[in-house]
Amino acid sequence: MLVTCRQMQEIEQRAFGRGVSAADLMEKAGCGIAKEVRRFFPHPGTLILYLGSGNNGGDALVSARELQKLGWQVLARLSGAVEKLKPLPREHLDNFTNLRVLEAPAVVDELARPIVQLDGLLGIGAVGEMRADIRALAAEMNALHHEAHAFTVAMDIPSGLNGDTGEPSPDCVIADLTVTVACCKAGLVADAATPFVGRLAVVPLAELQAEDDHSPQLLTPELLRSFLPRRSFEFHKGQAGRVGIIAGSRGFIGAAVLACGGALRAGAGMVTLLVKEEVYPLVASLVPPEVMVKLVKDYREVLEMKFDALAIGPGLGFQYENEVLTVIQYANVPAVVDADAITMVARAEVPVFLTSTPPRLFTPHPGEMARLAGDCDTHSRISQAELWAMAHPGNTLLLKGARTVIATEGPPTYFNTTGHPGMATGGMGDVLTGVCAAFAGQGLDLHRAAGMGAWSCGRAAEMAALSMGQNSVLPSDVIAHLGQALRELE
Repeated sequence: MLVTCRQMQEIEQRAFGRGVSAADLMEKAGCGIAKEVRRFFPHPGTLILYLGSGNNGGDALVSARELQKLGWQVLARLSGAVEKLKPLPREHLDNFTNLRVLEAPAVVDELARPIVQLDGLLGIGAVGEMRADIRALAAEMNALHHEAHAFTVAMDIPSGLNGDTGEPSPDCVIADLTVTVACCKAGLVADAATPFVGRLAVVPLAELQAEDDHSPQLLTPELLRSFLPRRSFEFHKGQAGRVGIIAGSRGFIGAAVLACGGALRAGAGMVTLLVKEEVYPLVASLVPPEVMVKLVKDYREVLEMKFDALAIGPGLGFQYENEVLTVIQYANVPAVVDADAITMVARAEVPVFLTSTPPRLFTPHPGEMARLAGDCDTHSRISQAELWAMAHPGNTLLLKGARTVIATEGPPTYFNTTGHPGMATGGMGDVLTGVCAAFAGQGLDLHRAAGMGAWSCGRAAEMAALSMGQNSVLPSDVIAHLGQALRELE
């Protein structure tokens, strides 16, 4: 759930009143942050700590201590005199061995890579614009981020970001990864905050649990683990979901291939690609051998076939629009509607999916969302998704973006946490469509299927980037790493 900074402080005070130790919380938070750093950097390099005087700096020092044990070289930049540190971070600093405190910015050429900088300047208690000394160090971090490609990890919130509204102050720290502690602060998922927050992760602390108020939730391994279907030993392919995919046209065969690959790697028992005669020879030779390719004269033939879920739209074109709209309207199983199929629905005179009995999952990117819902510029992304979901009860919307939003009337809205800028390449959405359809075919409702799909595709992309760098990750690499991502949930 999301909390305000004031709510988080109240949760902490109640915990202290029960006898919970601030030192113990700092230990658990710091170790959790170190674990997240290791998730992205399994091999050690150089860690630069940027420390303010508050307890946020103590979290950074605990993290650094744990990473130093694994071979990381640790440097530190302090915002003021050591004497100004609060007692807990001062204690951790005094006990730190082989810590090099820098009086000037680090000379990057002398440092072992990767270079990771921990933002421990300000916590959620900070209000207003940053002081000059803090702002100078934040600007220094941003310079290293841009010019030396240092990876920036913000602890709890990026320094200079309003934890309630998400508004950045001048020189707000630009993080690649924000590891928030216990609960996600509301400002971290605001649209304005996304470029400064980067990838989101949560360090759960049992002592600082908030009461569930049905507010939006982050997609985290702890939440998703209970969604992942558990198979009995005698499980067979007929129970793993029969997925039908309507995709591909001349010049856009790859979209169909990627959707099929995503469905297979997400665990679908049987995947059938339904195509027209003009593309059959091409697509039959390109899809994975596990995919059945079925020739149809009319897409409406699918209405008489037995499937557990459908995926409709990737690379489909508009030549058979009436047939496709009929399938979207009358198919008696859950369906994922994407790409060209979204455009078909958006420009149809009658909103066909409203008359369908089983639910539909729409997966638009921002341009498709504008076609589907009209001018959305006056609304935040979460408002766009939730307003659409309320207007179309029973259906689910997955609004793609750097912070993907998933909304269905009733359950809490989801914010995805995984992924990176390297996913900005054609074909990623086709993989997602197949993955979501596979989870729907395995019995997940579309809201949870969308959450599983968004998180697992983003995490697979992160795993692929470990060996090849973000900008080289292709949709086919995401498919290849889906199994690793899902295994992480197990």
